[in-house]
Amino acid sequence: QVQLVESGGGLVQAGDSLRLSCAASGRTVSNLAMGWFRQAPGKEREFVGAINRSGGRTYYADSVKGRFTISRDNAKNTVYLQMNSLKPEDTAVYYCACPNGVDLSAARSYAYWGQGTQVTVSA
Repeated sequence: QVQLVESGGGLVQAGDSLRLSCAASGRTVSNLAMGWFRQAPGKEREFVGAINRSGGRTYYADSVKGRFTISRDNAKNTVYLQMNSLKPEDTAVYYCACPNGVDLSAARSYAYWGQGTQVTVSA
């Protein structure tokens, strides 16, 4: 069993930056890929990005590519989402998740989810 807790969300202006953290407990996640998703009101949960277990490879949705960066510190059992040049359309609840499937871009591949952290970007 893995418990995931996101933090770092908040209210910012367009163009600002935020860094989200996802702390894992219950077991080490250093041998697992990790993903970030987001869900805006009235919309489906969507893939933001993922990172492989070593941190050597990352994957991003086109909508955030070049602005968001995922990293991890396996010694701290923590994954990060650095978000730069934020836009109002980035407003959503952001979730980190731990997969048990192979398609890291699909929510159905993830077995464990955090409670989410709200990010609001004003124009």
